Amino acid sequence: MTISMYAASVPVVRQQLGSLAGVLSKAASHAAAHKIDPTVLLQSRLYPNMLPLTKQVQIATDFSKGTCARLAGVEPPKFEDNEQSFEALQERISNTLAFLDTLSAEQINGSEERDISLSFGTATHQFKGMPYLLHYAMPQLIFHVTTAYAILRHNGVELGKRDFVGSF
Repeated sequence: MTISMYAASVPVVRQQLGSLAGVLSKAASHAAAHKIDPTVLLQSRLYPNMLPLTKQVQIATDFSKGTCARLAGVEPPKFEDNEQSFEALQERISNTLAFLDTLSAEQINGSEERDISLSFGTATHQFKGMPYLLHYAMPQLIFHVTTAYAILRHNGVELGKRDFVGSF
């Protein structure tokens, strides 16, 4: 049995974003219950040279929509990166999930050999669809979702493995 490119991308991304939305919801409740200014959590980082929680969520949603869009051969939507509240981050996740709903399995399946080109500063990287998904995009997404989880856990939000893994 083989796994399709759609099955290896969209459902996995949806699960990761669902988990991310869940931990953000718990963080907002934690802040309210403990009378913590939400900005403290939103701007928290694991180490001074790492990006804060807000940016981790922005990057996770960017990888989610960008990865699936590139595999489908469509342009990903652009978001402003101006979220400054838990509610705004939840809306960003919802908007990303809504975009994923516009992509069909037929658009993504067969993208194993699709040429994907990404530019970072002055460098351009070329990928084929499957290595892009499995070796670049999914590890990036999981890294940023994991880092968001770790920032919140480090700051006392009561989270466990099930919060990260989500429902499946």
